[in-house]
Amino acid sequence: MRLATRHGVHHEMAERRRGLRLSCCVAALAGALALAVPQAFAGTLSTAQAGDAQAPPPGALYKDGPSGRYLLGGTWLFRYDDGVGFAKRFEDSTSLSGWTQVTVPNAWNAGNQTAAGYAAQTAWYRKDFLLPSANPQDTWIVRFESVNNTAEIWLNGHKLETHTGAFLAFEVVLPAADLHLRGTNRLVLRVSDEHTKIGLPPLNGTGSSATAGGWWNYGGLLREVYLRRVDRIDFASVLVLPHLSCATCSAQISYSAVLHNYDSQAERVSVNTSYGGQPDSLGSKTIPPGGSRTFTGEITVVNPTLWSPANPYLYDATLTASLAPAGGVVQTYFVESGIRSINVIGGHLYLNYQPLHFRGVGWVEDSPTEGSALTDDERTQLMDDVKQLGATVIRFQYPISPYIEQLADEMGVMLWSEIPVYQAPIAELPAITPIAKRWQRENILENGSHPSIIIWSIANELSSNVGTQESAYFKALVATAHALDPTRPVAIAYQGDPTVSCQSGYASLQVLGINDYFGWYTGVDGNIADRELLGPYLAQEHACYPNQALVVSEFGAEGDVDGPTDERGTYEFQDDWINYQLGVFAQDPWLSGAMYWALQDFLVWPGWTGDNPFPAPPVFHKGLLSFTGTPKPAFSVVQQLYDATDQVG
Repeated sequence: MRLATRHGVHHEMAERRRGLRLSCCVAALAGALALAVPQAFAGTLSTAQAGDAQAPPPGALYKDGPSGRYLLGGTWLFRYDDGVGFAKRFEDSTSLSGWTQVTVPNAWNAGNQTAAGYAAQTAWYRKDFLLPSANPQDTWIVRFESVNNTAEIWLNGHKLETHTGAFLAFEVVLPAADLHLRGTNRLVLRVSDEHTKIGLPPLNGTGSSATAGGWWNYGGLLREVYLRRVDRIDFASVLVLPHLSCATCSAQISYSAVLHNYDSQAERVSVNTSYGGQPDSLGSKTIPPGGSRTFTGEITVVNPTLWSPANPYLYDATLTASLAPAGGVVQTYFVESGIRSINVIGGHLYLNYQPLHFRGVGWVEDSPTEGSALTDDERTQLMDDVKQLGATVIRFQYPISPYIEQLADEMGVMLWSEIPVYQAPIAELPAITPIAKRWQRENILENGSHPSIIIWSIANELSSNVGTQESAYFKALVATAHALDPTRPVAIAYQGDPTVSCQSGYASLQVLGINDYFGWYTGVDGNIADRELLGPYLAQEHACYPNQALVVSEFGAEGDVDGPTDERGTYEFQDDWINYQLGVFAQDPWLSGAMYWALQDFLVWPGWTGDNPFPAPPVFHKGLLSFTGTPKPAFSVVQQLYDATDQVG
């Protein structure tokens, strides 16, 4: 039995959360807390406050990844851009007027729900730090988990590079010539949250009404920043994938690890692995200076314990890189791996060769105080809410925090992982395609080892009439995904529309997600105004695509006031609408799942109403939790119906 209030978490869930928190590096957390200050304060900072550089604490807030990480969080300096150039602004290190302190991660427009808060802005971040060690053979790298949207990066007055794109991590090598091994290093970023028509998510127009994505445009360093120490050899990427031929078969575990040599001379490198305590070797290769080599291998696990929502069993997988013949281990890479299969068989989605009829939720990172720069405590609480609801799947419309992926692995929640090709203009698809392919590759290389991820999704709400450009885009992105990861199906989400005929352009995809708002939005000429059209429409789609798995990727109705059941926008209407929708889904055994959009209210864009007669722009009110986290009546309605559904098997 689940509790009906947000903060009344089961003792078991609370213990799980405490265990997860303790499993993170204690030193990193202690250091982050020691450096924490209020989000911002006005006034001029003293030179001592700004220049009191410290070495960052060791460790990371999530487990998967290489050794040698240091959390570069805590106090940073922040100021909005005033048009003054870099050299004039920063050459005088004592010029601190106009700066404030913020805690990173940071969204500079958190709490600002005005049009000005949504509009593109530019700001500066600065962090003074010491290196944790002064070994001249080490290479130092800064890793940014998510910066929205374009970051220009300087170290000690020298520009390093520019990067565009949020939601996926990127790394910047700190040149030895620019580093102070024993003195203060100054990292400076100029960040803009402006988007373009071929960026992801793409800008949908020009002028003050243009928007990017279906969520608030939070600017800043939205996730953690790390400093990484590399002793000559680095794991540039690691992908650990399970292959399962039947539910009772032995599992084949494939490794693909790219190692890079930062040394000035060639190095002979050996890579060894351990999977659940079972050792193996990926062999030895000579890596030239500044070069990379890919190490691959496969091991067999007999009688594996399979990962599932009911039993999220994980195997510890460790890779070590050693210098041959006797140079010792120079780097270790850790992965929490799960053995499971996800297949489309006969037009249905199967987990471990059992049919899925999952029930889930959508999720957009947002909070009234932090914006999308959520704390790990907030992420953990929302994952608790997902479990309490009885959901087994979460859909995100962009690559999510690695900490949430870790929680999903450990708590048995499946993930629909999507790159934000959100309502992209069809005319821009040819230009967007190479950018989307890069995002798809990076998403898989960064996140593909997580057993919780069951779907790679490549677009949301493109034109429902699939033309040649969309079809070419789908083929290109499916090929990109399956070249790296043949173990997972590729999906899109499209708007449900009963006036659209069968689309041959979907042929390359394995899973089709239907965004269902029948009986909430009216659509074009009232084509989805009648909720009773939903059942026949789903049957129509099943007939169109009998060999592809169909899921309802979104369904939701606004609710933010009490009132009659037949009055749109009331809690009572929302409850009745959800009951009807889930009743229709239950009558379609061929449907592989459905996800309510969304778990919690969030900000969309200025003027957003969601067709709610009682709007409070820019808040999205379809959530089962309010923006502040209070359960709506619909939470318990969904909970009861989800609990009553046999979601796996």
